[in-house]
Amino acid sequence: MINKLAHEQYRVIGFLVICFVMVFLPLTMYILSKLVGFDAKHEFNDYLKKPVEPTFGVRTEFYFFFATLSLISMLAVAYTMLKTNQIPLLELLKGNTAELAKLRIEAARNFTGNVLVRNIFAIALTPLLSLIAYVYSVKTEHFKWKILFLGLFGCSVLISVYDLAKSPIFFYVIMFLLVSIYIGKTKFTPMKVFIIGSLATALLLIMYVFIQGVTNIESYLSISTGPIGRLIFAQISPTFLHLNIFGESLPFLQGRSLPGMLVGLFDVEQVRSARLVMEQAFPQRVADGTGGVLNTLYVAEAYANFGYLGIVMATIYIGLVIQAVYIVFLRLPKNPVFVSLFIYFSINLPRTLVGGFADFLFNPIWFILIVLFTGMLLFIRFRLDLTAYFKRVREN
Repeated sequence: MINKLAHEQYRVIGFLVICFVMVFLPLTMYILSKLVGFDAKHEFNDYLKKPVEPTFGVRTEFYFFFATLSLISMLAVAYTMLKTNQIPLLELLKGNTAELAKLRIEAARNFTGNVLVRNIFAIALTPLLSLIAYVYSVKTEHFKWKILFLGLFGCSVLISVYDLAKSPIFFYVIMFLLVSIYIGKTKFTPMKVFIIGSLATALLLIMYVFIQGVTNIESYLSISTGPIGRLIFAQISPTFLHLNIFGESLPFLQGRSLPGMLVGLFDVEQVRSARLVMEQAFPQRVADGTGGVLNTLYVAEAYANFGYLGIVMATIYIGLVIQAVYIVFLRLPKNPVFVSLFIYFSINLPRTLVGGFADFLFNPIWFILIVLFTGMLLFIRFRLDLTAYFKRVREN
């Protein structure tokens, strides 16, 4: 991708932009911590030592709400499978490996069902619910929580691998390991780290062999076709392409990449810069249906919309958001719901850093998850407090 730069000066400019992010993103987070008196090391260690509060885990009312939501999510997973014309995982199991790359793109683009149902209830909510159910099953040891967890766990694995995307299943496993550590169930040893790392490497190798068609060690280690190059180069290269294209070949988007709900107020169609860059850099892949989007560091989308001012403002804003979320969760009660949400955002905020700036302005999935779970907890707490109040009135 770097060789596609039409303007050589963006090699240096791109490097300087990345250096700016490496300095000013953590600096913004550090300054916010100092302003609110947050000691990250001390508060995080205290958080790990705190016991998990059962909250409403043993109450029938909470379990009924949670089980109903879990059933909806599991049905959404089934709905996603039914509304996907060709499931890449199923085609792989059948031995149809010739066009897996194309099928992966079509699974996302040619989905015939409701996208919100798939994205919110199946993809986002099911793994999160499985984490919460896991914490309750460990802490309460109730059979009903264990059964519910097993169902959610199976659906979470399925929705993570059905389209043969490589990252979702790895991120789900990481979330699962983190929540197990945070509740004191698992402690890492060098041997455990070695075993988990070996299994992850083996799984990644299998994915590249069957999905990417990499069949020899040279290709696997190559920066062009293997996972090492994908991690080190492929994720950052589109940042250079954004700098090279916007303001030169294409005009700045002037906010058209912002969330659809915002741009829709001005009767403007939303355009994601990562898609435009793919069309410019790899038109043949877009034409044959194997090209998706070139997601990269958030500053790329910020630059595509507002130029260098966008890079500066986005870095300050995102630094504040990330650190604020971290501080809030460490200071919230340590119950199964908040622990699982903490893990969810610990994984998905970094993922969004290489997904686009617009998702930090308004992310409907994040908003729905927070409102859903905090609303459910507050509602039950209100019911309990109200019941206790009327009981005291009757006694008096």
